[in-house]
Parts: sequence; C-alpha cells; structure tokens
Amino acid sequence: MSSGSIGSRSTRVPRRGLLAAGAALTALVTLSACGAKTDAAGSSSDKAAKIDVSGDTVKVGLLNSLSGTMAISEVTVRDSLKLAIDEINASGGVLGKKIQPISEDGASDWPTFAEKAQKLIKEDGVAATFGCWTSASRKAVKPVFEKNKSLLFYPVQYEGLEESPYIFYTGATTNQQIVPALDYLKSKGLKKIYLVGSDYVFPRTANKEIKAYAQANGMTIAGEDYAPLGSTEFSTIANKVKASKADAVFNTLNGDSNVAFFKEYKSAGLTAKAMPVVSVSIAEEEVKSIGTQYLAGQLTAWNYYQTTPGDANAKFVKAYKAEYGQDKPTSDPMEAAYTSVYLWKAMVEKAKSFDPEKVKAASDGITFDAPEGKVTVDGASQHVHKTARIGEIGTDGQIKEVWNSGKPIKPDPYLKGYSWASGLS
Repeated sequence: MSSGSIGSRSTRVPRRGLLAAGAALTALVTLSACGAKTDAAGSSSDKAAKIDVSGDTVKVGLLNSLSGTMAISEVTVRDSLKLAIDEINASGGVLGKKIQPISEDGASDWPTFAEKAQKLIKEDGVAATFGCWTSASRKAVKPVFEKNKSLLFYPVQYEGLEESPYIFYTGATTNQQIVPALDYLKSKGLKKIYLVGSDYVFPRTANKEIKAYAQANGMTIAGEDYAPLGSTEFSTIANKVKASKADAVFNTLNGDSNVAFFKEYKSAGLTAKAMPVVSVSIAEEEVKSIGTQYLAGQLTAWNYYQTTPGDANAKFVKAYKAEYGQDKPTSDPMEAAYTSVYLWKAMVEKAKSFDPEKVKAASDGITFDAPEGKVTVDGASQHVHKTARIGEIGTDGQIKEVWNSGKPIKPDPYLKGYSWASGLS
C-alpha cells in the first residue's frame, strides 16, 4: 500500500500508555470547532451534535491513519468501509438516503485523531463514524464521542476492560482473541512465553492479562519487552528472546514495526518450528508487506481470514478484489469494518431513525451474516459475538485456520467470567 510502505515518514507518538494525549484533548472537547452546528438556542456546548440529514444523503465519518506508521494497516480498512458504503448505496441506501462518506486522516497521531473526530461530528454533522485502529487513538477520541453523544464503530481487536455508551466494538475483545490464543498455546504444551509489544496502551494492558492468565494456568513469562510504536530497531530484543529459550513468543507489536521485528527474528536464527510467534495484529495485509520469507509457519489469532469458508466471505473477497485489485488481500480488521457499516444500517432501519440514542436502543440482538460468519450485537456491552480462530501463515501469504472455537463467543470485555482476571479492571 502506497502510504504504508516501509520507510514511511516518522510520526510523533507518545510513549507508555499514550494517555498523555488526554491532556491535550481537554480544551478540544470543551470547545466546539469553528463552524459547529448549533442547537435552536444557538448553543454548541454539551448537547448532542446535530446530524445533517437535510438533503437526500446522510453523512458518515471514516477516520483512519492514511499516513504514518499505522497506514500499513489502516488504509485498507478505509477501503473496506467504502466498499460497504458503495454496496449499500447501490441497493437503495439507508432510510431512503444515500450514504456520503467523509474521510479524514488521523495520521498515526492521537491528538490528530481527536481533532478530526471533533471536525466530523461538529462541522460535518455525521450520523456515525467508523474507524481508529490503535487503542491509543480510540482512547483519544472516546471523550469526544461521549461529550457530543455521537457514535463510533471501532473495528479492531483490543485489550478489553472498556465499555462506552457511544462506541460499538466490532473487533474482538480479550476473551474472543487473546484468551483463545493462550488456550491454544497451552494445549500444544507451549508454556514458557516471551512477550514483545509496542509501547502503548493495548500491548501493556494485554500483557497484564496474559501474565494473570499465565499465573493461573501453569505458564511462565520468560521476558517482556516493548519498543516505541514505529520503531525499526529490534536486534537487542531478538537476541534477548533467543537467549530466553522460550517455547513461544506472544507478539503485540503494531504497524510497520513488525517488518523490522520479523527480519531480526530470522537473522537471530529463530524459526517458527523452534519458537513460534503468535501475533494478534498481523493479518493478510501485513503479511504481504512483511514478506512470507519471514512469516511462513508463524501463528495468528483473529476471527476472520481471507480463507474463511462461506458464501458471504466469497462474495466479500470477490467484491473487494474487483474494486481494489486481484492482488489485494482481505483481513480481519477490514472485515470487521465492512461488517460494522451493515450493522449500523440494520440498527438505523430497526430504529427508523439516525438518532444515536434510538440507534443504540435498537442495537441489541441485531445480526448479520458477515464474511466471518453470523455475528450478533450484544446491546448491553455494545460488543459483538464472534468466533475465535487460530491461523498459520503459509508461503502463499494466506492464513490457514488450524483451530476455531466452534461457535461465536459472547463478548466479556471485563473478563468477568475468569476468576484469574478479578484484579485487572
């Protein structure tokens, strides 16, 4: 992908939890953007933002990193959102209105995500926004959507321990991805695990959960290392992983850092057979960018692969390739984003309104025959029932499923169903 190629421009990224971005947002979420729509009394303060449905279209926001370190992953998510919108418009739109997408670039920079979210809501009058990838970007925009009472559909797996009245989470939460991945490793006798991640909220929180699981399940953490998001220096970490003699690596690196990590992994003489890596943020698009010579035989944990069987997926893959190129793969976040537009459409039609409060009230039990299989919205948590899948990366760049949960798993974002997780939230 053009804007996500290796060597893309460096991006200013706060470290640790990246929650320092919240301080920069205070003024942003307190003040309305210039040109914001106002209520009848002329105020543009705490009330729900006005949705622009004055014409024969309804606007939605697409908020993705089209530049910077995360573009390697997010450009194709934007493309899959546009595909769903085009399909829905071709079939008549939503409540008699065609969907008009307004695309904004979060630029892999969390304050920029918040600024663009504010612009979409207050200036453009969008009915909903679809996007974000990293948990840092999601947490940066969360107060913006909550203050303006506007809806965000978030399509990427994440660390859980969160619910928001104005976010629908259509990617996996912890019990639908990370826990099944750990169960799989345990079932294979791989109990000494090394943790490698990007230095921000998702990997650090996910690894707290992994360490709690390990303690309760007879597993050992052989080491834990983080690199700044966008980092390309992994020789030291690769050598530490090798010296640890771990059974496996649990990888929570994001973006194009994975390119450098897997090159160093191979250079250190580490192999998928001797010490497999299970990744939770590498899908088909990243495989293509990194190269199968570095990834063949490695494991991934997702809820969808391009190879997932079923008529709905065959139709999705065919339509995506017809629109963007036969060499373009589909992936889990792309599929979850595509599905999110259809779920929003179904909620709106059930509610007979674009009003976010009515849409939320109509959400419980909404189903869609998605490319990943049937998904159902849990209205209480605003997450989605999803089937967990473990896959192995092949030399052809495709990911072949080696295990699945058999049926969709009810979302449990706070891991209430696991006694070992009681102290995490």
